[in-house]
Amino acid sequence: MNTTKIFTVLSLLICCFFQAQTLHLYGGSNQNQYLGCLNCDTFDKNSVWNTYGDYGNVYSSKSIWNSYGNYGSSYSTYSPWSSYASYPPAIVDQDGNFFGYLTLNTYKSERSELELAQVLCKYYDDIKKDIGGLYGKLFR
Repeated sequence: MNTTKIFTVLSLLICCFFQAQTLHLYGGSNQNQYLGCLNCDTFDKNSVWNTYGDYGNVYSSKSIWNSYGNYGSSYSTYSPWSSYASYPPAIVDQDGNFFGYLTLNTYKSERSELELAQVLCKYYDDIKKDIGGLYGKLFR
């Protein structure tokens, strides 16, 4: 799919979430490891879009964008990007309401049906190539 279309779709979807609740990711076998804010801007220290923060940096052990980490590897049972993940990150809002799991694993029960989660799963490879730049194109 052409990059412009991806940005347009993501922009529309993510903008809707900014008007709603703040969504957070929690990972690990008990979902007790905070993995960042899913729909916060690039300046938020907890944002998965902040490439200088713990949760958006491709080298951070707490980042879903770290291809070699527990939460970003395509082989890890804790990663959203593993088609076989048993314990992918949970998406919850600031009140603790559960919105499903962020995962490529189509067999995972309670897989998130949020459009944002589905778009992230579909285009995660493209997003990982330019996390901050993608955010900038979507929201600036």
